[in-house]
Amino acid sequence: MDLRDDATERSFRLELRDWLESEVPPHGDPPPSDDWPARREYDTGWQRKLFDAGYAGIHWPTEYGGRGASLAEQLIYYEEINRAGAPYVGVNFIGMMHGGPTLTVEGSDEQKARHLRQILSGEQVWCQGFSEPGSGSDLASLSTRAERDGDHYVVSGQKIWTTYAQIADYGELLVRTDPDARKHGGISWLVLPMDLPGVEFRPIRTIEGPSEFNELFLDEVRVPVDHRVGKENDGWRVANVTLRFERGTAYGGHVYRLQELLSELARGAMRLTRYEGRAWDDRALRREVGHLQAEVDALWVLVKLSVAQTSDSGVPSLSGSAIKLYYTELYQRVSELAWRTLARAGLSGTDVAGTPNQHLLHDYLWAIQTTISAGTSQIQRNIVSERILGLPREP
Repeated sequence: MDLRDDATERSFRLELRDWLESEVPPHGDPPPSDDWPARREYDTGWQRKLFDAGYAGIHWPTEYGGRGASLAEQLIYYEEINRAGAPYVGVNFIGMMHGGPTLTVEGSDEQKARHLRQILSGEQVWCQGFSEPGSGSDLASLSTRAERDGDHYVVSGQKIWTTYAQIADYGELLVRTDPDARKHGGISWLVLPMDLPGVEFRPIRTIEGPSEFNELFLDEVRVPVDHRVGKENDGWRVANVTLRFERGTAYGGHVYRLQELLSELARGAMRLTRYEGRAWDDRALRREVGHLQAEVDALWVLVKLSVAQTSDSGVPSLSGSAIKLYYTELYQRVSELAWRTLARAGLSGTDVAGTPNQHLLHDYLWAIQTTISAGTSQIQRNIVSERILGLPREP
């Protein structure tokens, strides 16, 4: 594969770069992390600007408001928005990165018409209801039940780590529709309207303060049957499509952002004093940054390879598990080095003397959970060994 831009891609890059230079500064700084109404307004406002300008859903179908461009142009988009310091996808993440893409592949025509354009325009915010208190890594052991009652499923159970439940309009929900089937066979994938009677949530406070995570409680919630994505009891297969998007193309922007984190680390080290000089004068630190930069560059090429494979099938390949595994562990090493570089300055949760303490502290704390979310590193290693390398299954 040719990793260089062709003429069309170069033109798209320059057009997007010019637009970002004019639109990013006026959008302003993000609101406080614990002001969820303001965060929704800020993030969906930026999403609407992208949509109106034709930059939302670069590779989504044009009939639903997307650009219908190549996945290669989606990667250019990731590069340029990070370069411009544009607002992060934020509360639009679930809908944009795996809920919407799942509907594009698996949804009915009615479901696509109902949701895709509104996800792209920022009118719909989605959350994810997959994990349960007793079903995390072993997701297929979930126990939230959905019993058929005419044209509805009556859903009862509990979910945890439900991202953005406090501001979401819809949720992607895994439920057990056949309790007597084999563990992986009795699951269905539903679109859950979050305003239905019986839906309640409770925010989860994390080590870094208010977060997007919630407990979700479902008490005889009546979900229309036409909100099911795919066939009844085929939800495990559909969920794996969702997880491939979550672990594959969704991480493209995150991987490129590691480049910015390393640059931020280096800039901070040039400002921090160490004895008679600067932290950046430490040859060992510069060597470690260089090695990490080489790893980030290699991982970005792997993302491009995965995108090329996705272009053929429409669904990310299993290599997404390798990308997710390597990215999350590399992210932890980069953020840990940044934290060590800050040293005593890191005791301050706010920026001091031009050093990005607040940002680097967030990355350090956030990186801790990344090897657990979207499937633990242990699960990803099993997928890589058994499904990619063809090694024997564990006993």
